[in-house]
Amino acid sequence: MNAIMNIQIRVILTTAPLAFALATWFPSGVSADELREAQVTQVIQDVKVLPSSGAPRPAALNDDVRPGTAVQTGTQSRSELTFKDQTITRLGEKTIFSVGEGARTIDLGSGQFLLYVPKKAGGAKVKMGPVTAAITGTTVVGNVAPSGIVEFTVLEGTARVRLDSVGQCLLVVAGQKVTYDPIAMRLEDPVEVDLQQQQTNPLVTGFRPLPSTPYMNVAVENQRRAAAGTGGAELAHAVSASGAASIGAATPEQFLAAFSSLLVRYPQAEICDLVGTAVRLRPELADRIVVAAVTGSRPVRGYSKEAKDFKEKEMPCDWVQCIVDAAIAGNPRMANEIINALLEAAPMLRDCIGAPCFPANQFRPPLVISPINPATFVNSPEKPPK
Repeated sequence: MNAIMNIQIRVILTTAPLAFALATWFPSGVSADELREAQVTQVIQDVKVLPSSGAPRPAALNDDVRPGTAVQTGTQSRSELTFKDQTITRLGEKTIFSVGEGARTIDLGSGQFLLYVPKKAGGAKVKMGPVTAAITGTTVVGNVAPSGIVEFTVLEGTARVRLDSVGQCLLVVAGQKVTYDPIAMRLEDPVEVDLQQQQTNPLVTGFRPLPSTPYMNVAVENQRRAAAGTGGAELAHAVSASGAASIGAATPEQFLAAFSSLLVRYPQAEICDLVGTAVRLRPELADRIVVAAVTGSRPVRGYSKEAKDFKEKEMPCDWVQCIVDAAIAGNPRMANEIINALLEAAPMLRDCIGAPCFPANQFRPPLVISPINPATFVNSPEKPPK
C-alpha cells in the first residue's frame, strides 16, 4: 500500500529545447523560397502531379511543383525533382511527395526517397510522419512504409533525427541507419550499414550522377578504414613512444600528446576519421580530443589576432562540424561536454556548430514534481478520509 501511495508524478519537458533545435541553421542570404518550388527533371514510367484542386495528371519534364501540389509515383516508377538551390529529391515507386508549408521543409507522405542538399544551400527539414530530420549539406535515403515504420540512412554528411512527441533526438552520421518503430513509438539506436552496397540503390544508380558522389566515395573509404582499424595502430605506436605501456594505461596528457603528434601529418580528409578512432579508444577524453583537433591542426577562423594572415587556410565550418560529429558519434553521452569545451576554447566557432542532439538515445529526463506522502496530508473535517 505504501508503494502505491509513493507514486511519483513526472512531467516530460520537450517543448522549447526541441523547438530551438528544429530551427536549423540557415545561412544569411539563403531564401526559404528556394525550397518551395521545384521542377520535375526526370520521369520514369507512371508519375502523376496531384494539384490541390483539380484532377491528377501525368507529370512532364519541367513541371512546377509548389506547396499544395504533390507528386505520386506508381509501381516500378521513379521521378526526380530539382529545386532552385540545386537541392535534389528522387522518388522511388509508390511514393507521395510534397513541398512542406514550413520554410525549407519537404513532406514524405509514404514510399522511398533520396534527398541531396548542397553544402551551402542552407539545409532542409524532412518530415516523415512523426519523424523529422534536419540536414545540411548531406545526402540521405529513406523509406516510409505503409505500416508506419520509418527508415532513414545517411550516405554522406550528418543529420539530426527527432521524434518530438517523446523528446528523442539522434545524431546520425554517414554509414548509419535509424529506424522508427510505430509499435514501440520510439527511434531505435542507429545501426551501421554498408555504404558501398547503398550506392547500388536505384535512386543512386538509376539517374544522372549526384553532385555529392565524391563525398559519398570519401564516406565509403572512411568506413573501410574504420573497419580495418586504420589509425588505431598509429595511435598505439605514438602512445608507446610517449612512454606509456598501452593506450588504456596512458595518462590523458600522454594520449593527447600522441594524438596531437599524428594531427600534424594526417591529411585533412582523414582528420575526422582519426578523431572518431581516438574517441572510441579513450571515450572519456572526447572533449579534449576535439579541442586538440580543432585548435592544433590548422588556424581557426578568428582564433588569434594573426588569423587574417591565414586567408583560405583557415579551418572551414564544415570541417569543424565533421570533427564534432565524429566525436559525438564515438561518445554520444558527452555531446554537451564536447560542444562546451570547443566553444570555450574557440567561442567564434559557435556559428559553425549545428544544434546538438540530446546526449545518447534516450528520452529527456523527467522532472520529478514531488512524491505523494500520506503523512503530509491534512484531512478536512467536512470530508472524512476514505
